[in-house]
Amino acid sequence: MTSKFLIKNVTIVNEGQSVTKDILFYDNFIQKIGNIKAEPGFNVIDGTGKHLFPGIIDGQVHFREPGLTHKADLYSESKAAIAGGVTSFIDMPNTIPNVLTVQTLADKYELASKKSLANYSFFLGVNGDNIDEIIETDTSKLIGVSDDGLYFTKKGNLLADNPAKMEKLFANCKSIIAIHSEKEQIVEENETIYREQYGENVPIEFHPLIRTEKACFEATKQAIDLANKHNTRLHILHLTTEAETHLFRNDIPLKEKKITTEVSVHHLWFSDKDYHRLGNLIKWNPAIKTEKDRQGLLKALLDDRIDIVTTDHAPHTLEEKQKPYFQSMSGAPMVQHSLNCMLEFYKQGLISLEKIAEKMCHNPATLYRIEKRGFIKEGYYADLTLVDLNSTWTVTKDNILYKCAWSPLEGTSFQTKVINTFVNGNLIYDNGHFNEKVKGQALTIQTD
Repeated sequence: MTSKFLIKNVTIVNEGQSVTKDILFYDNFIQKIGNIKAEPGFNVIDGTGKHLFPGIIDGQVHFREPGLTHKADLYSESKAAIAGGVTSFIDMPNTIPNVLTVQTLADKYELASKKSLANYSFFLGVNGDNIDEIIETDTSKLIGVSDDGLYFTKKGNLLADNPAKMEKLFANCKSIIAIHSEKEQIVEENETIYREQYGENVPIEFHPLIRTEKACFEATKQAIDLANKHNTRLHILHLTTEAETHLFRNDIPLKEKKITTEVSVHHLWFSDKDYHRLGNLIKWNPAIKTEKDRQGLLKALLDDRIDIVTTDHAPHTLEEKQKPYFQSMSGAPMVQHSLNCMLEFYKQGLISLEKIAEKMCHNPATLYRIEKRGFIKEGYYADLTLVDLNSTWTVTKDNILYKCAWSPLEGTSFQTKVINTFVNGNLIYDNGHFNEKVKGQALTIQTD
């Protein structure tokens, strides 16, 4: 029998408001919001002084399964996600094998149905070799197609480096196209310069001078110009520069936007001054850049040129991260701590709770047309995150849940804590304890 949960007297953060009410949910869905009397059989939770968010939807993660499970898998990373209040994720195609066919995509969904504690969806990968197959596929039921991460497989897999192939895709693909926006040619030219000077041991501080603003800006502008030409639904992944933010609109509602973008939480949290302290642990592609860029990204998030917040959660082993510059893998784990980071910005007076809900919950659901999630509404799935905004804790090895067992945030103290996470009405995370009997569901897409 399904448990019936009633959270009493909780501050619900939803659709631009924070209002204290009761909420009743069972059989997967939110049944009622208002002043609700407890009845026999209800599991009553006292929400006094706590805040309830819609479950966080992380629009970009790399959970590494299949093929790279020595560093992460769908079970371990979804568990970490749930502990951080993330109830749904969209995973990228750079697993082994790369997700370049409909069958490989179906296999990944089957894996997730058995292992993931959170709700899930997956991008179909696109590279220079399978564009014709993508065009011939009915993409209307897909969350989207993406080239992100595929450059690790071989050079030339980024659409930004193949203007002719990108144009063919943009002219014919009917789904969202989410791209990694860097010009690899510019990056390679810079790599040659620094390799000649330092050999394989290029200091990590030069990473943003190798993966430069120019490499990002030129790729993003080219993609936007093509998308406008073909009326393509384009999403630019993990924006990193203040300059790029000016290429995006904030004068129309998100539902009407054909061209959208995101910021990953680490590009809001770190800047190039942190390389000296953290080294390769914060080596990401695109690179963490300047303090001016960090502040520019936050400004664009607040004024709606940037539409959503993601993590680009990309775990590697410490051994893989600690190799010399050119061998060190790019990416780091963030999904367990993304909401805490954003709530820390709230504590600093930089963003409102309502804006956090908009960028981490409402907008991902709207952007990716996810059915009945991302909002706290009667009739919607009961994906919910209960937060204590006045509970201090510190990230340590003992409480990191990533399979890789490290975090660039180790030693960071947060002032907020996720207390409970509900997925489809089920209490999956309860203040350090997990219910692993119930698995998440595949996200469904509106196809109107």
